[in-house]
Amino acid sequence: MSYLLGIDVSTTATKALVIDERGEMIAAASDPYDFVTPRPLWAEQNPADWWRACVSVIRRVLEKIPARDIAGIGLTGQMHGLVLLDADGNVLRPCILWNDQRTGKQCDEITQRAGGAKNLLQMIGNPALPGFTAPKILWVRENEPAVYARAAHVLLPKDYLRYKLTGAYATEVSDASGTALLDVAKRNWSDELLHALEVPRAWLPDVHESPVVSAKISASAANETGLLQGTPVVGGGGDQAAQAVGAGIVQQGIVSATLGTSGVVFASSDAYRLEPNGLLHAFCHAVPGKWHWMGVMLSAAGSFRWFRDALGEEEKRVSREEKRDAYDILTAEAAKAPAGSEGLIFLPYLTGERTPYPDPDARGVYFGITLRHGKPHFVRATLEGVAYGLRDSLELLRALGLNITQVRASGGGARSPLWRQILADVFHSEIALVNITEGAAYGAALLAGVGAGVYASVADACAQTIRVTDSVMPSRDAPVYDEYYQVYRALYPALKEQFQAVGAITARHV
Repeated sequence: MSYLLGIDVSTTATKALVIDERGEMIAAASDPYDFVTPRPLWAEQNPADWWRACVSVIRRVLEKIPARDIAGIGLTGQMHGLVLLDADGNVLRPCILWNDQRTGKQCDEITQRAGGAKNLLQMIGNPALPGFTAPKILWVRENEPAVYARAAHVLLPKDYLRYKLTGAYATEVSDASGTALLDVAKRNWSDELLHALEVPRAWLPDVHESPVVSAKISASAANETGLLQGTPVVGGGGDQAAQAVGAGIVQQGIVSATLGTSGVVFASSDAYRLEPNGLLHAFCHAVPGKWHWMGVMLSAAGSFRWFRDALGEEEKRVSREEKRDAYDILTAEAAKAPAGSEGLIFLPYLTGERTPYPDPDARGVYFGITLRHGKPHFVRATLEGVAYGLRDSLELLRALGLNITQVRASGGGARSPLWRQILADVFHSEIALVNITEGAAYGAALLAGVGAGVYASVADACAQTIRVTDSVMPSRDAPVYDEYYQVYRALYPALKEQFQAVGAITARHV
């Protein structure tokens, strides 16, 4: 039997996952690391840590599966990070990560050089945002000219691992979409924007489709990792596209909602189409010939974690004493409050927001507090506020004409039955769980299977391995949430100027 290896270089760890042809997980390993924040709003990571962790996890999974039985390798990982290499392939500076917010000025410069926001949207399908790669290149040019002068290659995090594994400078369409340098409609680099930004085309790697073999394991990497020289490595995918493959989001109408630290709504599209104001990301899918829309909120399950850490001391104490999960204790409290939390509404903008409000100054708010409200209301309002925030992305998809037939939930928050019911009621949609919980690494392994000929297509790979295991439908509470959602939607516009004022005052005094 052939086996498939998926490797995921995330912000917190590198993970390796081996599955068989039936999609059953055979082996897995993870190796953690940290990122640093040298200045406020900065986030950086050393690519050497990724490679060290990559070698470690590959060697660990190969203790269970002979290297000769690995038919293909797929790569995935955190998107948007800037890895700069010199002509000899040496890393010039730490990677600037997806959550780094230093490049607001450079985003404005990109928009201006492109001839305005509408022109930029037509060039690349997306606005320039601080998390994306292109503004980071400009930031290095303006702030670290000595580093910029030595630059010869630009890679994304997973593609740096590809370089170390194969010696090839290559990427694929889904991850490249998040650089703000790809013509998403044409699935290749935008020569027009590169010229406008004065970024050399020669710096950028070749672009492949996600399940296509991009390179093969080199002799040196085989020696370090234990893999067999010549093992094919496919394009892979950015973490969200690969995770969508791992959840079977490869046809129109089936949407995913990920309740991780951030929240992501992901929808496959059979044709390239823009959200008119650029509020949804329009990226190439990891499925050849398909695209996807994606809405991102920055504090989804992260809002619940904040509540636990800041206001859940009693629940954490009980958790330690009774060996119960503090989140389960909190959701049991939330279940005591009625749908809508008696008018208590939470805005989940704890780290600013991206969709539909690309606003780093946005702040979290509990609105509508009365003497009737106790802790159960605050917990439930937190869960409901995240659901409202995700619905914002769903409403943008519906405005584009997408008929949503099912939402597949994933991430840590999706383990909560109460939260899944809230999502079903707020979304007016079936909320389903699937048998796969391994996320992006699993999707990368399926893509490797297509490239290795194990599966005929990405859709075939998903059909053979992924199935729905549980689902919940909207309840009689759905109309209540509709009413409160209208109030939720009105709050950000009403508070936008106050958010900016608070941010300016805080910057002067903190």
